[in-house]
Amino acid sequence: MSDRDRLAGGLRELDLTLDDDQVTALLTYRDLLVKWNRAFNLTAVRDPGEMIARHLLDSLAVLPHLEAGPSLDVGTGAGLPGIPLAIARPDQAFTLLDGNGKKARFVRQARRELGLENVEVVHARVEQYRKAPSQIISRAFAALPDMLAVTGPLIAPETRVLAMKATAVERELAELPAGWTARVEPLAVPGLAETRVLVIIRRPQ
Repeated sequence: MSDRDRLAGGLRELDLTLDDDQVTALLTYRDLLVKWNRAFNLTAVRDPGEMIARHLLDSLAVLPHLEAGPSLDVGTGAGLPGIPLAIARPDQAFTLLDGNGKKARFVRQARRELGLENVEVVHARVEQYRKAPSQIISRAFAALPDMLAVTGPLIAPETRVLAMKATAVERELAELPAGWTARVEPLAVPGLAETRVLVIIRRPQ
């Protein structure tokens, strides 16, 4: 099975409809990640085929939970989940934030080569960023209490925080500050047998 067929099959399992250009853009991003990973160590995943499930489909699995409005991907690393989400939602603005210079440089290059006009790349620590978005999303960024501590100034009462997690989160949920509400949504990622969940958090009203 070709990588394109594997990706297309995964998108069907996720009930997502992307056009041919979007599928091509996702695979081009994957190819850039493979190329740059040799020198910059952007991800521990080395196999290009494995990246389809672990990076592309894993990122896109949250798409049904993503609302309209400017979105901030904190600790984006190599552009995950921000780049795949921006490809899938070309009319939605995404800011990809990371304090690692090498990773930010790669994400800027990917943005240019993919022509993603809806993406802004910011090289800065989360604590230095002050532009409040409609929603904040992260993928394996930090424990939930730590994430809320550093993103707190950006979280308005109406802001949604979407934290993608690969492990059990009961202990982290128990350590949330008083009054914060959290909802856990299971994520089924095609090609992955491991547990994935999305934790949706809101500030006390």
